[in-house]
Amino acid sequence: MKTELNLHDRSLELHRFPKRSNETLQAWDAGDEYLINHVEELALPDNQNIVVINDNFGTLACWFSQRHNVTFVSDSFISHKGAQKNLELNHCNRVGFLTTMDDIPANTDIVLLQLPKSNRHLVWLLSQLRKSLPASCPIIAVNKAKEIHTSTLKLFEKYLGETKTSLAWKKHRLVFSNANSKPIIDVDPMTVWDVDGENIQLKNLPNVYSGESLDLGARFMLQHLPKDPSIKHIIDLGCGNGVLSVKVGQLNPNARLTCIDESFMAVESAKQNLTDNLGSDIDFQCIANNCLDDFKADSADLIMCNPPFHQQQAITDHIAWQMFCDAKQTLNRQGKLLVIGNRHLGYDAKLKRLFGDKNVKLIASNNKFVILQAVKNPDKLSAEL
Repeated sequence: MKTELNLHDRSLELHRFPKRSNETLQAWDAGDEYLINHVEELALPDNQNIVVINDNFGTLACWFSQRHNVTFVSDSFISHKGAQKNLELNHCNRVGFLTTMDDIPANTDIVLLQLPKSNRHLVWLLSQLRKSLPASCPIIAVNKAKEIHTSTLKLFEKYLGETKTSLAWKKHRLVFSNANSKPIIDVDPMTVWDVDGENIQLKNLPNVYSGESLDLGARFMLQHLPKDPSIKHIIDLGCGNGVLSVKVGQLNPNARLTCIDESFMAVESAKQNLTDNLGSDIDFQCIANNCLDDFKADSADLIMCNPPFHQQQAITDHIAWQMFCDAKQTLNRQGKLLVIGNRHLGYDAKLKRLFGDKNVKLIASNNKFVILQAVKNPDKLSAEL
């Protein structure tokens, strides 16, 4: 896999995070190259204040920090860590780090934006840029040309300002805009809705997965969460808005709850939803993290997991595999991992390889999903990874 970016007589060594020995995916794409090429042609004076938003693994931050003051803005803990690692690897100048919940710096000279997958997140970002920036500040966005629709450009014009696009290059297109729309439209970051059939109300920040309605997998999983007074510590791995934690907390009010997600907005939403639905006296924590990095071994009785099958724009199963490996390490003896996934993903084979055939069973299934339970039994070692 290519790890060296060579442009304009410069070279950067770039890796995805977490770094894997058998990595098949590249840390940057043609969109990053298009933005770099375009901005280099602008011949900006040194020491410009550049804000880069959704820079997947820090390619843009590494490149522009050589001559400019860069602020890195992302909702992704993985992106933050990847950018920090690549900045260190390439001996780059200091870069500021913010989440997409933070205010855009008012002294920004130019914004470079990788378009997010979620329109809710895009609208939030555009509204924040409009409120923070002068009309003279250029905003340059990029995405695959097939993902930039007429509706996308209308969102730019409505929430940000005058907008035009570039020609396509390597299947990517640039979007040029300025913060001059009138009137300025205020956007509420929260969507609020009730879960049908449950005594649960959820608040969702703009980049929370399935933030406008309960996804079918979570709805199915709610019906099969355990009630067990012997459970002392429950981890919700990839918690999203925390709906599974709220339900399992209602069933097990004396258990300690830990919610983990790589989205800062998901973590904040889960924290709000646990407090709203279970009360402020419950024992819980919500953490932005890469799976279960730095968690103590043998420290959880139950881990719930609805693994993603993509990282940024790339389809991959390595996140699920890391979640399963980390869960086995973190579970107590006879601790249980409860996993839901689409039937076609074949999680049963992965879990049996890791936990042993006899320690994995089917809890429930329908025409789309399966719920699997894996029990940690240290007396039966799995295959070496």
